[in-house]
Amino acid sequence: MTSPILNQIGAVFIPVSDIERSKQWYCHLLGLPLDGEVLFGHLYVVPMQGPGIVLDSKIFTTECVLNAPAFHLNTRDIDAAYDFVKESGAEILTDIEHDHWFNFKDPDGNVLMVCRC
Repeated sequence: MTSPILNQIGAVFIPVSDIERSKQWYCHLLGLPLDGEVLFGHLYVVPMQGPGIVLDSKIFTTECVLNAPAFHLNTRDIDAAYDFVKESGAEILTDIEHDHWFNFKDPDGNVLMVCRC
């Protein structure tokens, strides 16, 4: 049977409490300019290579916060990435594990992962 659903991820939604603050935080984390527009007063599409990240303040509740990583962000230098995230003031949840990955939280408590690929 052929499915009309493609085996592709279009975007991952992240619930955020303050769309402007989150836009600035994620753009800083990813080294992106802040020139993108907040859509409909509650959505910001982070310009990514590959599947997108959509920050959405309309879906935010404390119950919706991601308690486990739903995806990972790539890096070529895990040590530099760890230091950068730590210096940004983000809450680090794990040390670098197996010389390969670590977890941390965004300002709303969403758990994110960086992985050396």
